[in-house]
Amino acid sequence: MTITQTVTIPASRRLTIDVPREIPAGAVILTFTPASEQMSADDDCPICAKYRDPETGALPYNAVTLAAMQEAEDMISGKKPCIWYQSPEDLIDALKKEIDR
Repeated sequence: MTITQTVTIPASRRLTIDVPREIPAGAVILTFTPASEQMSADDDCPICAKYRDPETGALPYNAVTLAAMQEAEDMISGKKPCIWYQSPEDLIDALKKEIDR
């Protein structure tokens, strides 16, 4: 099985990869290849293109999900700073404080 995905390398040059369950545990080969210069930032990644409605061109996401996706992309590209937590408890505490605001 081969999975190809276009990603943006963040300023931190750090990627986190969630491996699909279809990929068995064990050794794999990761290959980093610069994306084609013909591909603009507005081009769909293969995953987004797969879910885009063929008739309307709309993505099946609501405004909250789109905002979260944009925030993640801004963090990945270095436009917005990432927040690091020392433990899961620190993350949960921060989320509770944000909800209480």
